[in-house]
Formats: sequence, C-alpha cells, structure tokens
Amino acid sequence: MSYDPVAAVLAVGAARATAGSARPDAPVVPDPAPRAPRLAVTRERSAAALHAVARWLEPRPARTPHRA
Repeated sequence: MSYDPVAAVLAVGAARATAGSARPDAPVVPDPAPRAPRLAVTRERSAAALHAVARWLEPRPARTPHRA
C-alpha cells in the first residue's frame, strides 16, 4: 500500500472540521427557508376525494329489528 499525502491532508482537515464544530464559538449556519408546497391544490382535492370514499365505505352499526 502506498502512502498518499493528499489523503492524509484531507483526513486531517476533516478531523479538524469535525472537532471544531463542537466548539462553543463555532459559526452557526441558519436553516434554509422552507420551500413552497408543490401541488397544493392537487393534494387538497385528492385528500377530499379520499375522505369522501372513506365515509362511503365506513361500516355502519347493524340495525336492530323493532318489535311492534
């Protein structure tokens, strides 16, 4: 196995970055802004259709015969 100096430099840099990220004065990277929902109208309509089908398929309690 041959010694690769580039790999050693990359490994040392990665180890320092990992160890340095736990420091209290480490830079804070803000979270990315949430993106707009895609296909919002399609999701709402398909959800409404699925709810309608679920209401239609939902079992109902059995009717008891009334004695007269």
